[in-house]
Amino acid sequence: MAQAVDLAALVANAGDGIIVADTGENILYWNAAATRIFGFTPEEALGVKLSIIIPERFRTRHSTGFHHTMETGITRYGAQVLRVPALHKDGRKLSIAFTVTLLFDAAHKVTAIAAIVRDETERWQEEHALRARLKELEAH
Repeated sequence: MAQAVDLAALVANAGDGIIVADTGENILYWNAAATRIFGFTPEEALGVKLSIIIPERFRTRHSTGFHHTMETGITRYGAQVLRVPALHKDGRKLSIAFTVTLLFDAAHKVTAIAAIVRDETERWQEEHALRARLKELEAH
């Protein structure tokens, strides 16, 4: 027999950051893990543009792609894991991996996008150090 699941508790307490933004890039939902990853509390993030976690040099490209996705209702990423740089509240650079899903209304119009985010900064730094060491060893 299937047991009911408290989806609100699941999302709020998930180990990965869960962020939902409306079609104007305004943050609608920000769980505890998003606070742990990015440093912003829900009070600081809700209603604010996604650009607070996007490095300056990527903001235009992100915004262009974001608005195209909102207008068309199509994302080429789907379940594909995206790995991109991000920003922490204190200015630290992060490396994150995430998946996205579009949210639609009854008329199948996009109303929001949700991202499930994981901080991979430590893994990225380790891989970067290993690649540098390998390059150094190959040079000898």
